[in-house]
Amino acid sequence: MTLLHAHPNALRPASLTQALREIGPQWHLDIRGWAERTRAIYEPLLAAAPAAALEVVRDLPYGSHPRQVLDIYRPSGARGRPVVAFVHGGAFVRGEKDTSEHLYANVLTWFARQGCVGVNIEYRLADEAPYPGASMDVAQACDWIADHIGEHGGDAKRICLIGHSAGGTHAATCLSDPVMQRAASPVAALVLISARLRADVLPANPNAAGVRAYYGTDESLYESRSAIAHAARLQVPTLLVNAEYENPLLDRYGLEYALALAQARGRAPVHLTLPDHNHMSIVTHFNTSEETLGRCILEFIDGHMR
Repeated sequence: MTLLHAHPNALRPASLTQALREIGPQWHLDIRGWAERTRAIYEPLLAAAPAAALEVVRDLPYGSHPRQVLDIYRPSGARGRPVVAFVHGGAFVRGEKDTSEHLYANVLTWFARQGCVGVNIEYRLADEAPYPGASMDVAQACDWIADHIGEHGGDAKRICLIGHSAGGTHAATCLSDPVMQRAASPVAALVLISARLRADVLPANPNAAGVRAYYGTDESLYESRSAIAHAARLQVPTLLVNAEYENPLLDRYGLEYALALAQARGRAPVHLTLPDHNHMSIVTHFNTSEETLGRCILEFIDGHMR
């Protein structure tokens, strides 16, 4: 299996590298606390980041529920551009497309600055939409994008879906789980960033309560409902990404998913490990001076969505 170790962009300030390295080894001891610290480090950088000549359309409904909405970020005058659709995380029980003024707009802003049309997707949480509800929302959002993105300068035939953390769960599930009962999807490529690809409530899992809330209390169903159980059904080109310092088990599950894809396809997908980064900084760093991961994703898109 191919494992690439992406080196950090030389433009990352040395002070930021030091801060990430100080957090990294401690990440698993206080995930919520260090996540807040990571956000606090990046917020000033994101506030100062250029937005370029972008047009933003917010809270377009793709369904009837208040959380079934999405935002579109597009370069001025965009026509026929590749589409990057992002699904946020939140351990199944929390999270939204805008957790602050800059997160997760930073992800779509960066891709729009590179000439793509960015879409920021919100979805229902476990209390209102247990398995497979959130994945159905993501699938519905993708259908909406395919039907309407041309009106916003995007190419419906070039949609790359990116999911982070639980958002990666929903992205992978909506494209492969037979419970979705979908013959086809408009998604042309998939990027899974720090995704939870196996449902578990092991003692090492700090988000076990979220897994129970979404997948139910019958643990005998977890494996069959896990994204990794359906990896062989995934048809689109896939890029997997993990941080050096992950929530416990997620890096292992990312490798296991890559192996499952390799066995099903006869060749290994690309798997990137981003050094120094943690489960939160792997997305909060978008639209700062460090562009390694973004450039890798753009190369992946260019190679598979011509």
